[in-house]
Amino acid sequence: MSGESGSPTRRPLADLVERLSGEGRLHGTRAGGRPVPTSEIASVDVTGVTHDSRVVRPGMLFVAVSGLRVDGHDYVPAAIDAGAAGVIVEQPVVGVAAPQIVVEASRPALGTAASWWFGDPSRELTVIGITGTDGKTTTSYLAVAALEAAGVRTGMIGTIATRIGGRTDDHAEHATTPEAPELQAALRAMVDAGDQAAVIETTSHALALDRVVGVVYDVAMLTNITHEHLELHGSWEAYREAKLSLFDRLRNGRGVQKPRPVAATAIVNLDDPSAGLFVGTARGAGARVITYGTEPAADIRATRVSEDREGVHADIVTPAGEATIDLRLAGRFNVHNALAVVALGDALGLDAARVRDGLAGLDVVPGRMERIDLGQPFGVVVDFAHTPASLTTVLDLLAPTAAARGGGLITVFGSAGERDTAKRPQMGKIAGERARLVVVTDEDPRGEDSEAILDEIARGAEAAGRRRGNDLLLIADRRDAIAAAFDAARPGDIVLLAGKGHERSIAGPGGDRPWHERTVAEELLVELGHAPPGGTNT
Repeated sequence: MSGESGSPTRRPLADLVERLSGEGRLHGTRAGGRPVPTSEIASVDVTGVTHDSRVVRPGMLFVAVSGLRVDGHDYVPAAIDAGAAGVIVEQPVVGVAAPQIVVEASRPALGTAASWWFGDPSRELTVIGITGTDGKTTTSYLAVAALEAAGVRTGMIGTIATRIGGRTDDHAEHATTPEAPELQAALRAMVDAGDQAAVIETTSHALALDRVVGVVYDVAMLTNITHEHLELHGSWEAYREAKLSLFDRLRNGRGVQKPRPVAATAIVNLDDPSAGLFVGTARGAGARVITYGTEPAADIRATRVSEDREGVHADIVTPAGEATIDLRLAGRFNVHNALAVVALGDALGLDAARVRDGLAGLDVVPGRMERIDLGQPFGVVVDFAHTPASLTTVLDLLAPTAAARGGGLITVFGSAGERDTAKRPQMGKIAGERARLVVVTDEDPRGEDSEAILDEIARGAEAAGRRRGNDLLLIADRRDAIAAAFDAARPGDIVLLAGKGHERSIAGPGGDRPWHERTVAEELLVELGHAPPGGTNT
């Protein structure tokens, strides 16, 4: 039975139990506190699926997930008290009379259950997964622009926003790939809204934590892979393995009939040192491979790149011939993101000229190389760069521009608390080697000691020759840090505000507090007496 949105209102557990069994996830079923045949609980109806006991409503199925800080099994009694019709658990919970579905691991079972509940929406969409350390968000925006220009109505689930049925809603909080129920709900909403394709920023967290179980991918894209998220994965190799698993998942689409048939395709940046592993994994999954980059062997290759006030331009060679792509986005590194989308157009059999028109039509990605000009004599750029590789790329891009204006670089950045700690001194050293002034500040300290984080970053900058109190400032309050950078800026300088980008909050020990980098920077520039030409800043 379905409601107006196309989502069900009630479903019997029989189909889910059968699916879990077919996937090899089912270990048994229980009811009344004892083992029972699956047939004894198969007729139980459920009205939804969740892993959050706080949102359980009568009739829902609660999935007890073992997390990093809490164990969902501890909340099974609360879920039952709230009216849960049944639970999925890894170990039977004593004293619970309600039906229990015992599985090997709850996280992948949650993905299976969510996909089942929402009617497998990914089977009704062309699904494009984009993974990599940097460039996922920009590539997602470019992909949506290109697909829409080519006549393919496209939804998006990303770091900055979710797009469904032509409407884009920004995320108020920090976001990665959502948990399985929210992800599957969004995909179902796309189908109901008439979208034909879905672009999903598929993070290493989502892959390692099985959030995308049940998603049938048609295309997997790799931007690059560098140092990040070791706090979760433990090692760079494990981080890379998580990314590789997206390409292995391409095998899951075999035999799946979709409204728009697409051969499983991997799109890989051949300039990345790990490209060979991704190509090999994709071929092992039976997928077609399209490579891109500047390497002569790349299928989609940039041969000449230039940049001017209008944006970035690249001459490219494709299997169909030569062409030129024009981007209104700043930064030569965006050529790689655009090449990936050109390859996507080839994979989907889209009109190449329309794809290029779509690329040329995108003029901004929030928090990515956003320039702020209120008439001040120095440049201000907001960017999400929060890894060693991305910070290096952006600073190296801005340095020649600053030098041509007779100035230098000032960098304001931090590093997230309770996240990868090894990158902190690396980023300090990178900034210290490239900027005349380094201002280290809060990013998202969370429960960590803010001053300790700043000190770890500063040690890297000191290794590059910077001196505290001179050309290295440690200012925890981010607003004060930006103000100090603006006060120190000389005509011709470029001030890079890195790490927060589009985000709308700073996560601290007391929770999130509102923050928007561009808005704060504009407010501080106005306080200094600057305003947009012809009027007051808004």
